[in-house]
Amino acid sequence: SRYTGNCRYSSLSLRFHKAETGEEPKVETAAAIFQELCYKYKEQLLAAVIVAGWDSVNGSQVYSIPLGGMCFKQNLAVGGSGSTFIYGYIDANYKQAMSEAECRQFMTNTLALAMSRDGSSGGVIRLGTIRPGKPIEREIISGVKIPKFAH
Repeated sequence: SRYTGNCRYSSLSLRFHKAETGEEPKVETAAAIFQELCYKYKEQLLAAVIVAGWDSVNGSQVYSIPLGGMCFKQNLAVGGSGSTFIYGYIDANYKQAMSEAECRQFMTNTLALAMSRDGSSGGVIRLGTIRPGKPIEREIISGVKIPKFAH
């Protein structure tokens, strides 16, 4: 599909950047590549993109690229069909400098809430923990381990 091709192009661009400079690309660079694609193909693409990661220059970063291809650096980015159900929860519960355990619980609760209200969200919760100099730690939460919010 075109979406898969765009992701492959972005991945290839980032690998080329690493080969050319000898350094891992910054998160900002990855966001700029996705922004360029989203803007160039704004008439064909029907998806927003969230680019998040850590680099040695700027630390943890989150970029949101909504339909149309603008790029916004944010503390937190939300997207998808279930996102309309969780903005109030996020506003009430998000805080800067959460511990890793607090962040994991916040994300689990946020996703569980979206899943409980949106028929297109659901199944399992997939979390990824990004730490400096380490591979992404992936976690899947399913079944009875997913918090319940629906009446």
